[in-house]
Amino acid sequence: MKALDILVIGGGIGGLTAAIALRREGFAVTVIERDPSWSVYGVGIIQQSNVIRAMSDLDLIDTYLGAACGFNHVEIFTPHGTMVARVPSPNLVNGYPANVGIARPALHKVLADRVMSDGVEVLLGVTTTTINDLGDGVHVTLSDGSERNFDIVVGADGVHSQTRAMLFPDAAEPEYTGQAVWRYNLPRPAGHDALQAYNGPIGIGLVPMSANQIYMFVTTAEPGNPRYPRAGLAAAMRAKLDRAPPAIRSLAENITDDDGVVYRPLETLMLKGPWHRGRTVLLGDAIHATTPHLGQGAGMAIEDSIVLAAEIARHDTTDAAFAAYHDRRFDRCDYIVRSSLAICHGQLGKSAPVDNAAATREMFAMVSQPI
Repeated sequence: MKALDILVIGGGIGGLTAAIALRREGFAVTVIERDPSWSVYGVGIIQQSNVIRAMSDLDLIDTYLGAACGFNHVEIFTPHGTMVARVPSPNLVNGYPANVGIARPALHKVLADRVMSDGVEVLLGVTTTTINDLGDGVHVTLSDGSERNFDIVVGADGVHSQTRAMLFPDAAEPEYTGQAVWRYNLPRPAGHDALQAYNGPIGIGLVPMSANQIYMFVTTAEPGNPRYPRAGLAAAMRAKLDRAPPAIRSLAENITDDDGVVYRPLETLMLKGPWHRGRTVLLGDAIHATTPHLGQGAGMAIEDSIVLAAEIARHDTTDAAFAAYHDRRFDRCDYIVRSSLAICHGQLGKSAPVDNAAATREMFAMVSQPI
């Protein structure tokens, strides 16, 4: 298909990479984002070898790595702090690191700058109120009262996707796992050159993000899905680490700013059946929301974007393009959701503990395969 006008709902990682990939194929693209400030929270994100490959494919790699911190290994520790494995990550782009840590605002800027330079129309503070498939196009009403016609609509609006609810009102809702993740930026210790992951009922990870900064993530059991008040959030995070290894407790003394703590309950979703209805299709967390235990949530959305754009470009009908996109992506995304959840359940005592070193090696083997 050629000369299409495409609406992307959601201005996050998946929506922005979809816009970039679709523009590369020559399509006109409009992105709408409900947040009028178009902001992201300030902690980091790990992105692994398949994302490095994707950024190379999108001609973003040098700008992207200029804002990130590269590394080539994952170190696995016991709950008591003994390192038991140093797993090399597969390098999928010659001359570049296998993995990076990057601040989410920095990643957002890299993607948003490219979107704007590519001539994508971006509308902030609006979302869709109706999506009406006309057969040969889609009529959309926006929350500001305006109406637009598009050839295709892409829903990249996250785990609580309004677009998914419109398309599939009877679909399963995201499921709370019983666990939450805490994140905080910290000074980078000398010699820290790898993602460090600690096994145990409380999962802990340390990710290099710049020459002088790392971010810590901590996964904890949170029965009943409690909500913590902002005041005292830093002390609450520190308390979760009272029995952590000495090196972690020492770092945790720097967790002092309530506003610097990002706390998020972990939910999971894998949409069975089609990922589209008519000329509207979903990607990223809207269809396969994963827990962060394998660090692949954003990676799966980025890969979705590249595959979706390619399939739209090479097929003559939307049904054929969307079916091919689903067929290429389902098994890979389902593997990430299931494998990440298995680690979560092992930490919660719902199943046998997972060997993180083995799970990491298996994940790297999976995502190294072509998309």
